[in-house]
Amino acid sequence: MQIPLKKLKCGFELPVFGFGTWQMGGRETRDPANDDRADVFAIKSAIDMGITHIDTAAWYSGGHTEELVGLAIKGFDRSRLIITTKVPPMDLHYDDVIKSARGSLKRLGTDYIDVYVIHNPNPYIDIKESMNALNYLVEKQIAKFIGLSNFNAAQFSEAQDNSDNKIVCNHLHYNLKHRGPLLDGTIKYSQENDVLVVAWRPVQKGLFSKEKFSILEKLCSKYGKTENQIAINWLISQDNIVTISKTRNIGHLKENIDAAAGWNMEKEDIDYLMDNFPGVVETVENATLANLIEPE
Repeated sequence: MQIPLKKLKCGFELPVFGFGTWQMGGRETRDPANDDRADVFAIKSAIDMGITHIDTAAWYSGGHTEELVGLAIKGFDRSRLIITTKVPPMDLHYDDVIKSARGSLKRLGTDYIDVYVIHNPNPYIDIKESMNALNYLVEKQIAKFIGLSNFNAAQFSEAQDNSDNKIVCNHLHYNLKHRGPLLDGTIKYSQENDVLVVAWRPVQKGLFSKEKFSILEKLCSKYGKTENQIAINWLISQDNIVTISKTRNIGHLKENIDAAAGWNMEKEDIDYLMDNFPGVVETVENATLANLIEPE
């Protein structure tokens, strides 16, 4: 299935739906009991079904997740894939950024990274030093594009002011329930400055299908879609917003892809969900080393 793309004025583009890999191989460290073969199969299945954007991070399972991604993408046309990975906030000094990127390249088994992202801001390291390192990676063609994750509008603006290259994306925890980045102006900033928001945790760990929301049930009946499909389509209907989600379940994978391709909710329904979804969380956690949020 062909997944639609969103394109920035600078030419950078991402599919509206991509595959996340958080907790594949373990959490912050490798889990010896993890079924690595199942994870590799899930990533391969996603690519076979039309997904081209694969999101991972050096932080995930101590780098082992990147190794699983590297195994999964062997045999596929690398030029058709968009591989995003991230440098941990602990490694944002100049030399550490470059070392981390080279480590990611080795684990992924690839010659370049499509989008290299700072995983979280670190108030203890000058952002100018970090951005100088990212600029070096672009100059040396180690990374094609650079991005940020969990940065608010002011933090993003400071990073962009210290970068020779356009920062093309910001990964944010944003969905029907969690609206912090919308309410603090970060999403508006992205839309006004030609930046793609990569919304992580779009179905909030299955919340929308586990709990009963009458507002979703009505729309599920209207469109013949599931709660998760409505939640994903609501996200990608908004300007400059794409999303990523992880699943090992092939049925859920098909469900997610179908949420993103071939149909769109009517604007009145999108607006109704925006204004009336119950129990919205309005705050966003401070993503610093002193209070690290859970990676996506």
